[in-house]
Amino acid sequence: MSGQQKALLAALGVLLVVLFAVAVGAGRDDRGDPAGRYALVDLLGGAGGGRSVVDPATVDADCAEAPGQLAVTGRCALRVADPGGLRTLILRGPDAFTVEAPAPGDADFTVEDTVTPAADGTGAVARVAVDRATTVVVSCPGGCLVTVAES
Repeated sequence: MSGQQKALLAALGVLLVVLFAVAVGAGRDDRGDPAGRYALVDLLGGAGGGRSVVDPATVDADCAEAPGQLAVTGRCALRVADPGGLRTLILRGPDAFTVEAPAPGDADFTVEDTVTPAADGTGAVARVAVDRATTVVVSCPGGCLVTVAES
């Protein structure tokens, strides 16, 4: 093996170690935070045009007041049309609410999460992975307003 080949192999090894360290968030204090995102994921998402979001026009609900605006009293079923691939359904509201949805893929279970308003006053945000036509249930005991958002 020539000296040039050894140098190239060493550079490739260093690159792999750096990419691994960035991918696992080496030295970050927020490991395990599902809302935390890593630099490599942001870099790749930006290079690929970002994450795909469910179009609010493809969401139908009995509690809809206007396109993308939901007035939830108790429970409301949102029917999401087939997005044609893995997409993120983004729901925003000024108050806490609970979301129930089937897990994407071949998983045979339902995911449930209660979201609460952020400390900075931006409201509650739920992000639901959707990969096929599905029904997502939103509930709030005293009633709440929820928006199907594009970001």
